[in-house]
Amino acid sequence: MKEQIYIIENNASFEPKHIFECGQCFRWNEEQDGSYTGVINKSVLNVNKQEEKIIIKGISQKNLEEVVEEYFDLKTDYEKLKEQLANIDEHVKNSIVFGKGIRILNQDLWETIISFIISANNNIPRIKGIIERLSKAYGEEIIWQEKAYYTFPTMEQLAKATIEDLRKLGLGFRDKRVFDTTKLFLDQEITIEELQEEQEIESLREKLLQLPGVGPKVADCIMLFGLKRLEVFPIDVWVRRVMNELYIKQEDETKVSKKQIETLAKEKYANLAGLAQQYLFYWKRETA
Repeated sequence: MKEQIYIIENNASFEPKHIFECGQCFRWNEEQDGSYTGVINKSVLNVNKQEEKIIIKGISQKNLEEVVEEYFDLKTDYEKLKEQLANIDEHVKNSIVFGKGIRILNQDLWETIISFIISANNNIPRIKGIIERLSKAYGEEIIWQEKAYYTFPTMEQLAKATIEDLRKLGLGFRDKRVFDTTKLFLDQEITIEELQEEQEIESLREKLLQLPGVGPKVADCIMLFGLKRLEVFPIDVWVRRVMNELYIKQEDETKVSKKQIETLAKEKYANLAGLAQQYLFYWKRETA
């Protein structure tokens, strides 16, 4: 594979730090120069912001411009979406100013499902470490600039792992969940295609909840980050905290129910709830 380069100019809705550190992905790592390097399917890319330019270079079996446009959703007008959300209230407006460069990526659905099963009751450095070890053990090696990178394993590749193998990679209680989920997909009891084709959000949620290790929050993350369902509003401790502080104002935030937050998010943000969640989550976590 030959190294390619692609430059994005004057895009006010593209900030690498915002994109890669807002909790939506786990395969991007910051370099010493502030750029980020990551693996997308069978491509290895480095993303570097220099003044108003985003310089993306790397190796890919495909045309780099096509890979970048699809993955970073460059055909979506984020300026227009931000304007819509900013008109809702000052709170959302302030969070957008803070995380103005966030874009929701078009990630591979299989990778997203397994990654978020691994994310349950876990922290980001540990999640990234597990996924890296999993990819090194079962994915394909790609050498770029004298360094080895690894593709995320396909379901066929991951099926080679026993529960014991997964345990040795540090998955903990998630080992059986990843193993069982892989088997369900391989046996076609559920397919990637049927998840992608399901239009009704509650039916989609029910299908995802059948997967071992997928609870309500993980299902919502998969819908937002793997299926681009922007109406979904995943709720974790940071989101509960920010929604309570800004709107609900309950003395004990742990008593605020998921249903209460979901109803409020639907009323306020409608079909852009998932994007609002990213701005609010990133703002609250980074300024805590």
